[in-house]
Amino acid sequence: MAKGTVVQKIIDAHYVAGVKIPGQPVAVRIDQTLTQDATGTMAYLELEAMKTSKVKTELSVSYVDHNMLQSGPENRNDHLYLQSVAASKGVRFSPPGNGICHQVHLERFGVPGKTLLGSDSHTPTGGGIGMMAIGAGGLDVALAMAGQPFNMPYPKVVGIKLTGELKPWCAAKDVILKVLSILTTKGNVGSMAEYFGPGVATLSVPQRATITNMGAELGVTTSVFPSDERTREFLKAQKREEVFAPLAADADAEYDQVIEIALDELEPLAACPSSPDNIKTIRELAGIKVGQVIIGSCTNSSYRDLAMVATALKGKRVHSDVTFAIAPGSRQVLEMLSRNGMLADLIAAGARILETGCGPCIGQGQSPAQDTVSVRTFNRNFAGRTGTKGDQAYLVSPETAVAVALTGCFTDPRTLDVAYPEIADVEEFLINDNMIQLPPEDGSSVEIIRKPTIGQPPLNDKLPEVIDGRVVIKVGDKITTDHIMPAGVHLKLRSNIPAYSKVVFECFTEAGKPSFAERASAVRDAGLHGVIIGRDSYGQGSSREHAAICPMYLGIKVVAALAIERIHRANLVNFGIIPLLFANGGDYDKIAEGDTLKIENAPAQLAVGAPVNGTLIKADGSKIAIEFKHQLSEEDIKIIKAGGRLNC
Repeated sequence: MAKGTVVQKIIDAHYVAGVKIPGQPVAVRIDQTLTQDATGTMAYLELEAMKTSKVKTELSVSYVDHNMLQSGPENRNDHLYLQSVAASKGVRFSPPGNGICHQVHLERFGVPGKTLLGSDSHTPTGGGIGMMAIGAGGLDVALAMAGQPFNMPYPKVVGIKLTGELKPWCAAKDVILKVLSILTTKGNVGSMAEYFGPGVATLSVPQRATITNMGAELGVTTSVFPSDERTREFLKAQKREEVFAPLAADADAEYDQVIEIALDELEPLAACPSSPDNIKTIRELAGIKVGQVIIGSCTNSSYRDLAMVATALKGKRVHSDVTFAIAPGSRQVLEMLSRNGMLADLIAAGARILETGCGPCIGQGQSPAQDTVSVRTFNRNFAGRTGTKGDQAYLVSPETAVAVALTGCFTDPRTLDVAYPEIADVEEFLINDNMIQLPPEDGSSVEIIRKPTIGQPPLNDKLPEVIDGRVVIKVGDKITTDHIMPAGVHLKLRSNIPAYSKVVFECFTEAGKPSFAERASAVRDAGLHGVIIGRDSYGQGSSREHAAICPMYLGIKVVAALAIERIHRANLVNFGIIPLLFANGGDYDKIAEGDTLKIENAPAQLAVGAPVNGTLIKADGSKIAIEFKHQLSEEDIKIIKAGGRLNC
């Protein structure tokens, strides 16, 4: 067990209950929460269902940064609900245009040593300022706002020792891409990453935040940096020095695993289609023609990033074959760039300036043309996430993106005939919080606005004695929540579960054949139970609890796979779906869509550490015994038996 680490110290300071042994359940107190509009509407509906009159956290903020296209009334209807329910429940509200939740929270609200739970998988961005910032499903965040502790497995701690200093044209993005090349996107469930070593002091808070943000792609619970002099300098520049607190691992800290990365030996890297851990050097990709470059997202839209880009492009024009767009991470960043002339330099270079929001990172606009390479400074490049089927999306640093934009093809930025822009740390950020709406002291008289498109969270039935299951779909490795619940044009349906449920697993629908939703509904309407079969790393990616809510609404009772990722597993539990793991990996190959999976005495079989035995019945009537295992705690089992947390 890791000892003397930053992770251990924060958990110790927030410990509520449980066993401090890796893998064992532990409960921690949550200081702050954040929500965003794509997941937040359901989270606040769930908070209302709990009859919570006012949040009990030190600070909760509701951000609007995802659904801002407003094509139809649905998005704005959600915004009005979120604004009014925030005022009613004692939550600060950050409206559309103020910026991406992770960027704004780092700038204006993050506090070293505090815990932050957010209904977005990239909440670990806050680890760049020394927080234990964890992404979770909306229901878990609602529970935290209601004053409940957050339950998680006590983590293993992966220590990532940084030495040396980044060379010109190499970036923080290259650090996390290097880590992904080592740890990959799977196999890290139940771990936290902690950065230490002499190289840490060479990185600013925005650079650290890039690393912790994309640490979500590792599948770890969170990533964290120490809080040191660089942290204090950042907070002072944000006029929040009073919240600074030093926090570092002990000199003799012990980690469960240690990886060492020499910053001065790194070179520019890219995550190739279609996974963040498919890493190659830019040298290997040199010459590949590129049609689109976008710089932004919560990973790389800080003032430092965009100031570097503006300085490098000043007086130049991007390649004529490239569409080039910039998405600032916050209003603070955009206003600073506009006041110092850098925004004009970007526009003169050919940049299209997008809204301060998530936008193209979640498939909301700027989809690339077919058969076109898109280079992005984002955190995910799952197949189809851009909004274009068969896309070719690469993830790179802003430094590399500049080189690609100028040349129209993959180019190692170190070969550019351009002086590297050394961007000094900002001594004083432009502070303007006038868009943040503070709730009234007493919100009991606030009218909560509910337009017709605002639904209610559906309830599940309690776990039946016998699961008479039908395998509705069988999928392979690394199924993401984007596969399960597509974003893009469907995001506006997030507060309407019956409508959104129609597109579950839409990407696997074959022309002329029934969709997953149609097949699952038929099973449900026949009085049977739906089963989803996955392979390795099922449910990776976003925290969207809709990937559990919508299948539950369609009658799914069991998800069985070789491995299920942390947030998705928790969401399945929260909505009464049993997450099972194959005890024998070969059993996966024995199952086909349409097979029957029966689990007798299901409630009695669910016990901590005990196997779950089922019978697979093939189309020819033959029977095969299947043994499952699980990672459920006593609390998880109680929730599943009740049919989900909202029934408890």
